[in-house]
Amino acid sequence: MNTWRNASLAVTAAAVLALTTACGQDQGTETPGQAVGAANPAQPGSGGYGADAGYGSGAGEGAAAAKPAGQLAVWESKDLGKVVTDSAGFTLYRFDKDTAKPPKSNCEGDCAKAWPVVAAGGATAAPGVDPSLIGEVTREDGTKQLTIDGWPMYRYAKDTKAGDVNGQGVGGTWYAAAPDGKKAAPGGGAEGGGEEEAGENEGGEAADLAGLSVRKDPKLGEIVVDKNGMTVYRFMKDSAWPMKTACTGECLEKWPVVEPVDKNDTEGILKKGFVTFDRPDGIKQQTIDCWPIYTFSGDAKAGDTNGQGVGGTWYAVSPEGKPVGAPK
Repeated sequence: MNTWRNASLAVTAAAVLALTTACGQDQGTETPGQAVGAANPAQPGSGGYGADAGYGSGAGEGAAAAKPAGQLAVWESKDLGKVVTDSAGFTLYRFDKDTAKPPKSNCEGDCAKAWPVVAAGGATAAPGVDPSLIGEVTREDGTKQLTIDGWPMYRYAKDTKAGDVNGQGVGGTWYAAAPDGKKAAPGGGAEGGGEEEAGENEGGEAADLAGLSVRKDPKLGEIVVDKNGMTVYRFMKDSAWPMKTACTGECLEKWPVVEPVDKNDTEGILKKGFVTFDRPDGIKQQTIDCWPIYTFSGDAKAGDTNGQGVGGTWYAVSPEGKPVGAPK
């Protein structure tokens, strides 16, 4: 019995030592601010779906009942090109984590509070749009959800009036839908050279990008991007050892965590300290050099760096996990 117990303790100690070796060295002089760690649990965040704890007005305790879209319409956005709306003028969105072939929704539970599904019943194609693109998918609860060219359609709980596009680019995974089901983009969709021209496949993800890779930005130099080409950021109020986060609750609406990535699914990224952070709020987050990493909901498309320098605390990440452009 003692032999087994001693062996177990030795394994545990070895694991702690390995993590300490990975995360407890070479942190330089960067001074973390006040952070939330295991001793001070954070409030549960949005899980990366871009809504606050209330998930938008009128969401209630569960997902709102799906409302039909009625007669679909198309409006021309200066920034986004052609955008499809429901009969009331509310923008319809698609989710990169869904699939179109076959149609499948991966937005359930809390996600569906932030992104109410569009019921399939009674929907008709916008004038001039091929009616055969309109379809439906059966969700896990048995309800029917509207699809356009196979992509499930949603509204955004924080769009409060016709014409709002507050959901555009949230989490780097939510985009206004074009009339053909692709991501809305100037020039008439993906084939017109919009957001999907940079090697994206039919799943909405960059076909030739690893889970994390390096992009040469003309202003910032080499920075880390995720599989969708979205810029990855660090928060100066976090800390690497001990690993703690200061971005919780509503902060995660603007700064969704980067979900864990397999080491073999990276290109050019420092592997030391490339570990998963089990956050106190239950969310699993990828780290580089033991620093938690995020994307920015204000980045609407691959290549955007709108989060750079926000609040003097958010900076793009170098391949070594350093904050690019942060004051020394």
